Amino acid sequence: MPTANLTKAALLMLCIVVVSLISWEYMWRHKGYDRGFNDDVGLWRKNRLKVYQPQNEATVFIGSSRIKFDLDIPTWEKTTGEKAVQLALHGSNPRPALVDLGNDENFKGKLVIDITEGLFFGPRPEIEMNQRVQYGQEASPAQKAGDQISFALEHQFTFLQKDLFSLNAMLTDLRIPNRKGVRGDIIFPPKFSYVTFDRQEILTDTFVKDSAMLRWQTDIWTMFGALSDEPGAGGDTLQKILEEVKTAVAKIIARGGKVIFVRTPSSGGYWAHEPIQYPREKYYDQLLRATGCKGIHFQDYPDMANFICPEWSHLTKEDAVEYTQALIKALQQQNWFSNPRK
Repeated sequence: MPTANLTKAALLMLCIVVVSLISWEYMWRHKGYDRGFNDDVGLWRKNRLKVYQPQNEATVFIGSSRIKFDLDIPTWEKTTGEKAVQLALHGSNPRPALVDLGNDENFKGKLVIDITEGLFFGPRPEIEMNQRVQYGQEASPAQKAGDQISFALEHQFTFLQKDLFSLNAMLTDLRIPNRKGVRGDIIFPPKFSYVTFDRQEILTDTFVKDSAMLRWQTDIWTMFGALSDEPGAGGDTLQKILEEVKTAVAKIIARGGKVIFVRTPSSGGYWAHEPIQYPREKYYDQLLRATGCKGIHFQDYPDMANFICPEWSHLTKEDAVEYTQALIKALQQQNWFSNPRK
């Protein structure tokens, strides 16, 4: 084939690809989806690198999904003059992240640990968080370069959100009935949330305003045991957990760091049963005694106690702003900040 014809064919193919990508992006934007970032190991590692900032310039947050939704990072940074380093992970136990920071001799900063009892005091191995900790320690130069390319592209294109638009995600969303006796993957409502570059997660307005989606999500929480009154871990298992946390916290404090525990709001079915499964005296209060740390429990503060989570577990973006302001006020009472702007 003559060179001129090859060039024309290549240009035609390029035009087809560009038009297809633009059309694909436009379709999802038109359906109400917005840009967001994949909350993967690369994004977690990017934030993990920020933990070495001086105490008067940053606070690090670890925990489960509640602090990811409930901490409004723009409000935090505007009000405090500090960076918020978000290392929490949805559906996970934060203890591996705590141990990682405890063992890191270079970390001497401030750490807020969010407590969701069913996850924090869970005895099962934590796979997702361990993967992120390992990647943060061992990522190769090629992986780091790939992460940077991904960040740049995800900033521009909605359809690169793999939990929504990957082939596997879209096939799962077809909701094909399972064979009798076979349990398929749990499918979360579409447009449930999106993730910012700072790893804040935000409930979408579409989800919050849709009663069917809210019911869909609370049904999922019920499958996860939200309405269960079965007691949490106790005996030797609980003592091992407390000892692990105590050891990691002591290492951070010994280097001059600061640690505080926070119990973020829940409501509805979750809050009706969590105090039964995990009585405060046995878990949260004992955790504070074991570590010698202070805590901020949402039930102890009038400006935190009455938030309603639309799906029992996470605040809306508007309530996250108010909660963050209340959390900052509570931390001020604990002499958390040293920056004159506070």
